Amino acid sequence: CPCKPLICMSVCGNRLVCTTDPISLDDCCKDGKERGQESQDCTSLPLISESTTCRIAQEQCCTAVLEDNICTSGINVAKDQGSCDALLSSSTCETKTAKTCCECCLLGRAAQERGLSCDLTLAVWYQCGLVSRACCVDRSPNSDGKPGDAQNTEDQCKAAGCSQSCFNGSCACLEGYKLKADAKTCEDINECLLGSHHCRGGERCINTLGSYRCQRVISCGTGYELTDNNKCEDIDECETGTHNCGAELECQNTAGSFRCRPRVQCGVGFIQDALGSCIDINECLSVTGPCPSGHMCFNTVGSYTCQRHSVTCGRGYHLNADGSRCVDIDECAGPDNSCDGHGCINLVGSYRCECRAGFIFNSISRSCEDINECRNYPGRLCAHKCENILGSYKCSCTMGFKLAADGRNCDDLNECESSPCSQECANVYGSYQCYCRRGYQLSDADGITCEDIDECALPTGGHICSYRCHNTPGSFLCTCPAIGYTLAPNGRSCQDIDECVTSTHSCSESESCFNIQGGYKCLNFDCPANYRRSGDTRPRVDRADFIRCVKSCQPNDISCMLNPILSFSHTAISLPTFREFNKPEEIVFLRSPTPSHLPHMDSPEIVYDILEGNVQNSFDIIKRLDHGMIVGVVRQVKPLVGPVSSVLKLAMNYVTNGVVSHRNIINVHIYVSEFWF
Repeated sequence: CPCKPLICMSVCGNRLVCTTDPISLDDCCKDGKERGQESQDCTSLPLISESTTCRIAQEQCCTAVLEDNICTSGINVAKDQGSCDALLSSSTCETKTAKTCCECCLLGRAAQERGLSCDLTLAVWYQCGLVSRACCVDRSPNSDGKPGDAQNTEDQCKAAGCSQSCFNGSCACLEGYKLKADAKTCEDINECLLGSHHCRGGERCINTLGSYRCQRVISCGTGYELTDNNKCEDIDECETGTHNCGAELECQNTAGSFRCRPRVQCGVGFIQDALGSCIDINECLSVTGPCPSGHMCFNTVGSYTCQRHSVTCGRGYHLNADGSRCVDIDECAGPDNSCDGHGCINLVGSYRCECRAGFIFNSISRSCEDINECRNYPGRLCAHKCENILGSYKCSCTMGFKLAADGRNCDDLNECESSPCSQECANVYGSYQCYCRRGYQLSDADGITCEDIDECALPTGGHICSYRCHNTPGSFLCTCPAIGYTLAPNGRSCQDIDECVTSTHSCSESESCFNIQGGYKCLNFDCPANYRRSGDTRPRVDRADFIRCVKSCQPNDISCMLNPILSFSHTAISLPTFREFNKPEEIVFLRSPTPSHLPHMDSPEIVYDILEGNVQNSFDIIKRLDHGMIVGVVRQVKPLVGPVSSVLKLAMNYVTNGVVSHRNIINVHIYVSEFWF
């Protein structure tokens, strides 16, 4: 196909596609149709474009052609046999489609026979309705349509939008065509695919538009070509210029071949060989012999001489001009001596050749023969490979080496100079090695290309970054949550931003800033009525941001004095989100005051209790003796998935004789972060 410069070309099957613009969907569909006509597998077509849309167009147009051809075969069975029983022998998809079209055609024929309308009112498949209508119309008595028929006028065809002809307002097709699914357009019937052709044995059916042609399967043989009328005709090689006659020869055509005849004719006493050279005829070797009886024949160039048998000369001699004696033959005389271009020394009754370098004289054949230096001196002439040539030898090197200046040794070839590797190249003796920079690895496919290593996808990828890992060419990048965290100097870990220290919080002057993982909280704890804030840390909680409100009753306030709650405490704690741990983790320690600090109490029993806020029962409290002091230890026994905010309300009860006499309330404000680093 004629391609312009800079045109993209691709091979598709055995088609050469040349384009200057992106392939259109029409081209994709056309290719699919052609392959469908060839009965190719529509699900594995060679693609003519990398476009997914083009691939779909190819497959669907191919499938449409195949299904249409299969449906046509079923219609032909219905028309020829009047039954679809022949299609019941197989359960393949193609047979089922042909059977469906066959049966739908029988419906249309039955409607015509009963005088019903060809437009079925049955709720059948759309394609079945078209097939039924086509078979019904096809059998109509007036379906042949005469040129003068008013129902088949050109105006009706135009109104119906028919591509070829119409009948009774319905589209019809010419011979060799069939109506497509749109009931308007006609397309070619592939007689070769349907088996409706009449080609004889030894001929191959070739589909054409609206018809077909038969072509011989067996070729005509060398020197002949098949004509359009399916006959073998001689090829005139001389006229077509396909002969191989030399410049000094003339081509003469023969039946099925040709001959090369010399342009120059030889004289008497010579004969021409196949190359047109004139060769002397040895008349003395003829059956009858040219000389009379009693004479000896001596061949000469272009003729012969007859001499009496008086003198018989041996090899290397011949009679002199008068035939009286034998004289030496000078074999070295003339330009074409017996030594074939080598030095020639005439001897009495013989001759000797002085062979050129690289040749040796063979005394039996009396000629100079080439010396095979590679075989006679193996391993001593060339470092790698030796190749014998006429009169000498030639050295060559194996892959990875080049011939040295002396023509015998081999030097290492530095392949890295031609940049065969995608990144780094190391020359080695006789070869080279590609290697990659950090963050890349050598491809197993070609050993040349360097591919990026996805560090985030490695088995250890989840531990490279504390939050999220993003692969980059030759490396990776760790990121942290957008709010509340910053990337640590090591580039991998995320560390919390203390907004309280950096003064990036929005707490008012009456609030205190409390830093949590990934953010902060503004705390403002007020004491209830009859309680005042105290700097006393007993009972104390070993955490920061501790505020304690102690009971402060007005004089004669009996109800206040009888209130068993001695104090309210508030503290805040920040915990990470879900994490695996094998044992409970102690998070808050409650240290009770000694009895001397309590009014009117003699060695009471300390009982700790969780009153409210125990989310999912994730906390418990135990009692422990530490250096003679009773300590309540709040433990986290279950993991929590953040973000979670909760107030864990604890009670420190002083029990005397089984009765709670006094109580301290501790409110632990727990903030569970969304992330865990």
